[in-house]
Amino acid sequence: MEQLSVLSNRKKKSAARLTKASKIIKTIIAAIQEKKGKNIISLDLRKINEAVADFFIVCEAGSQPQIRAIADNIDDKVRDKCGEKPFHHEGYNNLQWVLIDYVNVVVHVMLPENRKFYQLEEMWSDAAAETIED
Repeated sequence: MEQLSVLSNRKKKSAARLTKASKIIKTIIAAIQEKKGKNIISLDLRKINEAVADFFIVCEAGSQPQIRAIADNIDDKVRDKCGEKPFHHEGYNNLQWVLIDYVNVVVHVMLPENRKFYQLEEMWSDAAAETIED
C-alpha cells in the first residue's frame, strides 16, 4: 500500500467541494479516454468521513508505456483546462500504478493485475461508484 501512504499526509481542501460534473473530473476522464484507458470508475467518497478526497478515479492501462501516456495526458489537460497542478504524484519509476493527487480528486492509473490485487473499489465499497464508458 505504499502508493496510498501519501494520502494520509495531506489535508483535504474543504472550501472547494467537487461534484461529479466538476470541470476537473470531466477533464481527467476525457484525458483517460483520449489515451484509451479502460474500465474507468469514479468513486464518490464525499459521504465517507474517513475519505482523504472527494473522488477517486480509477482506470486500467494495458502496458507501462500506456500508463505513462495516460498519466502525462491527465497532467497536461488538467493544467491547460483547469489551471491545476498535482499536489503529489507517484509511481512514475515503476509504472505499475501511477497515483496523481489533486487533493479533492485522486487518480489511479493501474495495470489490470495490480488493480485486481489491490481492489480499490472493494476497499471503498461504501462509495457510490459510477462506471464510465471507455
